[in-house]
Amino acid sequence: MDFSEVIGQEEVKQRLLQMEQEARLPHAIMLTGPVGSGKMALAIAFASHLLLKNANSKVMLDKLQHPDLHFTYPTIKLPSMGSDHKPVSDDFSREWHEMLMQGPYFSMEQWLEAMGGENQQAIITAGESDSLVKKLSMKSSQGGYKVSVIWQPERMNIECANKLLKLIEEPPQQTLFIMACNEPERILETIRSRVQRIDVKRIGSDSIRAALIERRGLSDDMATRVARLANGSWLKAMEELQANGENEVFLNLFKSLMRLAYQRDIRGLKRWSETLSAFGREKQKRFLTYFMRMIRESFMYNFGENELMYMTHEEELFTANFARFVNEVNVIEICDLANLAIRDISQNANGKIVFFDFALKMIVLVLKGK
Repeated sequence: MDFSEVIGQEEVKQRLLQMEQEARLPHAIMLTGPVGSGKMALAIAFASHLLLKNANSKVMLDKLQHPDLHFTYPTIKLPSMGSDHKPVSDDFSREWHEMLMQGPYFSMEQWLEAMGGENQQAIITAGESDSLVKKLSMKSSQGGYKVSVIWQPERMNIECANKLLKLIEEPPQQTLFIMACNEPERILETIRSRVQRIDVKRIGSDSIRAALIERRGLSDDMATRVARLANGSWLKAMEELQANGENEVFLNLFKSLMRLAYQRDIRGLKRWSETLSAFGREKQKRFLTYFMRMIRESFMYNFGENELMYMTHEEELFTANFARFVNEVNVIEICDLANLAIRDISQNANGKIVFFDFALKMIVLVLKGK
């Protein structure tokens, strides 16, 4: 793939190309920014640019099967794997390649589904760093760069991170590491200090709108609405286009929570929490993120500033009656409660306990805003 497949991000594209043109290319780059902003698309496009030598290399790059392009990504342990086996990227190379060929914009949830482990926590193991050392120690097959693209390096376990640190400190000749990272603060400080960080901002709404018209055939009005709701994320824009997507499920769960909390229906809230606990952890966190967006929109609705609100027609219908319960008295406490739940879920806390506690506390907060 090339830069034409990257949506927006012209500033980052030019910065990467300029570093190469001015011979200022570091041995390790970390692209960091919000989910859906196109970090992986930028990483693959730049890697392809560096490896493009001739017509033959273009054919290989179009299929993302160039021998000097190496991918590292989080994996899971399948029941069929031996007890001593440390999963590595090569164990899932077929699934990874199939997903990449559908496009460079994808989520961890999509990747877990492709691997067949929706309810597992994917990590990058020490076995992966050992595998990468072997691959990068080999001479470049095309006489140029060897590029290691690492997706979500924050998911490296500590053993893997320490081994990768040594590799970055003393990289093989003409080797470039490109990391596509969501949460850089979770990466070892010693690694962060040895890479050149490039912040990738949310995609501009105009770029998303144009891409929706060109790639998805949307009308200008529809593309504008979806681009506003996407809030700078191409993944979010794609979710909005799914007739029975997550947002519809999340909206129904949000409405149910608020109604049950207002009614102080403890049994109903327990059933609600059990529904949430059945989701995978990544989906649970996405719901809580959606929850906070709806709280923000409800709060803003009270001020009547339409240009500051980003809701679907269905969301706005509910908010028209619900917004009065979210105000200066409780909005901060509600958001703090959601952030605490996200932290607990991220730390593998029991979902049933987290969401039942969350639901019970919402009774107090909703009635507080009454």
